[in-house]
Amino acid sequence: MGVAGPFPSYAARPPGPVMDRDEADRALARLGAEHEAIETSLLALQDHAGRRLLEGADLTGVTAERWSATEQSITQLWGYFDAYAGVLNEAREVRARRRHPNRDDLVALTELLRGQGVTVAHAAARPDPSITGPARLSERFTLEELVARMNELYARSLDMVVASDSVWSAMPARIDLLAAELRRTRSLAHSVGVRPGEHPSGDDLESITQELTTLRVQVISDPLAFWLPAPGSSAPGGGRPDTTRYDRAARALEEVRREIEAVLAVRQDAEQRLVQLRDVLSRADRTLTEARSARGEVLAKIAASEVPAVNGPPTALQERLAAASEYRRHAQWHRLSPLLETLERQAEEELLRAREQLTAVTAPLAVRAELRGRLDAYKAKVARHGLAEDLVLIERYDAARRMLWSAPCDLRVAAQAVQRYQDAALELMGQRRASGPEDRRGRS
Repeated sequence: MGVAGPFPSYAARPPGPVMDRDEADRALARLGAEHEAIETSLLALQDHAGRRLLEGADLTGVTAERWSATEQSITQLWGYFDAYAGVLNEAREVRARRRHPNRDDLVALTELLRGQGVTVAHAAARPDPSITGPARLSERFTLEELVARMNELYARSLDMVVASDSVWSAMPARIDLLAAELRRTRSLAHSVGVRPGEHPSGDDLESITQELTTLRVQVISDPLAFWLPAPGSSAPGGGRPDTTRYDRAARALEEVRREIEAVLAVRQDAEQRLVQLRDVLSRADRTLTEARSARGEVLAKIAASEVPAVNGPPTALQERLAAASEYRRHAQWHRLSPLLETLERQAEEELLRAREQLTAVTAPLAVRAELRGRLDAYKAKVARHGLAEDLVLIERYDAARRMLWSAPCDLRVAAQAVQRYQDAALELMGQRRASGPEDRRGRS
């Protein structure tokens, strides 16, 4: 329920010359309107939903302390208001004596309306001596001073009521919605085997449940502990609820929910991923077998060459793959999920290592093949230049070919032989190009 704003300020001039009849009538009319505004504000505060909740709540902490002081302030406000109304009624009675008031009436009206005509007993005047000074049996106020005091108490009381109501309006409903989402997530987690003590996400769900339960109890009993006043704001209720703990719990639940979704995804495509894992490991095993076979061939056909050793089959990964199949068979999805991710990464790494080993083992054969290809290429080039019958080239070609096609092959010596054949061929082809025109003239 909305609450009216602060009480209007008393606008009369300070005590001075005696008012005339018109001034007194205008002052009484203004004070009557002010009285109605004050009463409206107090009734609105009295009917405020936040105040009614505070009255019925089992409060603790800072809220209990401030509500105790606020209750006294509200009681004091009504005491001030009664005193204010009493002076106003007394002034109205003085004015009602005569249609044309005499000087004594005007002096009395001036004193009531402008002077310290309001006497307030101690219980209403000084509820908090630590703030306002030592207690007195009674105090006297001008109407302007009394309204200023009421405005101060009203703003302080309204701020406390509005702040508490704002927290209660925002926080418990949001906590309840998050708790409902938490229950759905826990049910889903249990369906895939994510339980406290068995999976980290299960422990996280238990922790979030305890946090939300504690948070809701604390918000209900001590709402002001979750209120952040707006910096520099003097308006009652200026600020916002502190949702730090709620936001942290919501983020934690979202992380768990993503983890559960990952586990569900594993349950849906576990078989396909297991088949792909078997295929990758099978390819790695075949590659290693090929590398071991190639290593034997290299050792038999290539001399004076260091051939690296080849790893055995990935038995450890095969055993873990068998464990993953067992997890799937027994629907232990929360254990299968991290295992599959690890296996997929390690299987790809194993296949890459197998290919690297095959490349390293077959490197000497690749070098021999490259030398054979270069030798044959230069033989064809020599034939195009008409030097196929050259005895030197024939001799060097035969020597290089014997080395490359014999076993074991010394790659270093064979490479030197290919290089000698290549150098001789280039030299003869160069000479042939230089002497070609003169030979053609001689034949003519």
